[in-house]
Amino acid sequence: MTTELSPRTERFFLLTLAGIQFSHVLDFMIMMPLGPILMAAFGIGTHEFGLLVASYSFSAAISGVLAATFVDRFERKRLLLIVFALFALATLACGLAPSYSTLILARGLAGVFGGIMGAMVQTMIGDVIPFSRRARASGVVSTAFSISTIAGVPLSLWLANHLGWRAPFMLIAALSVLFLVIGLRFLPELRHHLSEEKRAHLLSATFSVLADGNHLRALLFSALIIFSGFTVIPYITVYAVNNVGIALQDIPIVYLVGGSATFISARLIGHWADKHGKVEVYRQVALLAMIPTLVLTHIGALPLWGWLIVSASFFVFISGRMIPSMAIIASSAQPKLRGTFMSLNGTVQSLAMGLATTLAGFLISIDESGRMVGYPLVGYVAVAANLLAMWLASRIVMHGRNG
Repeated sequence: MTTELSPRTERFFLLTLAGIQFSHVLDFMIMMPLGPILMAAFGIGTHEFGLLVASYSFSAAISGVLAATFVDRFERKRLLLIVFALFALATLACGLAPSYSTLILARGLAGVFGGIMGAMVQTMIGDVIPFSRRARASGVVSTAFSISTIAGVPLSLWLANHLGWRAPFMLIAALSVLFLVIGLRFLPELRHHLSEEKRAHLLSATFSVLADGNHLRALLFSALIIFSGFTVIPYITVYAVNNVGIALQDIPIVYLVGGSATFISARLIGHWADKHGKVEVYRQVALLAMIPTLVLTHIGALPLWGWLIVSASFFVFISGRMIPSMAIIASSAQPKLRGTFMSLNGTVQSLAMGLATTLAGFLISIDESGRMVGYPLVGYVAVAANLLAMWLASRIVMHGRNG
């Protein structure tokens, strides 16, 4: 069952969720292009940097398990905005961290709240948007990734280069406050999932989700998609600078071009998935994604324009898979358990993200000449996980086709 909104209200609802998602996505994404700067600032290697990125993901995984015990017991808007406010404070703490160890701790706190936010955004889309338009709605919210790549990452890198690595986190905290105010104004209250029926215990909804074989297939599908992307993504900037020969000051251009491409493609893929079938479109985009994945992880020295073509193609197809796949995943949940399911999905995705980042961090290393080695093997691991996800996609049953 979905909550009906007028077209105008629905548009503001999706744009507000996109703004909240923007803060969350930028907070996570900025760590990756900051890699060379943070490695120099703290005197750390790829393994330590991988743990710094993974601390966010592992904390988000833990928070997802905890959130699954209570997320369907509260009104959606209030819960989302409370968690969002706590996320803003944790991001501010990242900018104030005096050392590597305290930065890991602050990143962990940001991950706790960011993980719940991501699950809540997808839950609210599933609650409000009918199945027939759900992929397109996910495409609108997914533009948060594109905009953070087009504007957020380049601006954050510019601030980091001129004011230090702390500045991007201060910017994200300030933006979070702005979107928090917008959320208070434009998000509707969502209570229809609240039941008068008393649950036996805190984990009853979690057990109900995990007892459903279709839910388990959807969660595994979700984990494989994330794992296949995040073996490669966190180390792109380090590889580009150390192996491809891209100047550090040109990295914002890489994200600007890649983000602009995904901004255009996200809406098109969402429309395409609603029109031609979410599973079919997912599998086609996932198949295409393997080409730039292998090229990017194997390529040697390139001029900037060549790297822009390779990296933009990677961004378009890797992020493009997420649009139909999130519609598939959200639609696989029983409506009354959607909040719990999406919290567990957030846990699974965060765990997959952390494991992928950590595994890749141990597969790659920096040799004596400063070049990164082992990245081709990471590319093969990513492709293998992607193929398994493609096989699993058609085995998931989607609910709510009529509303």
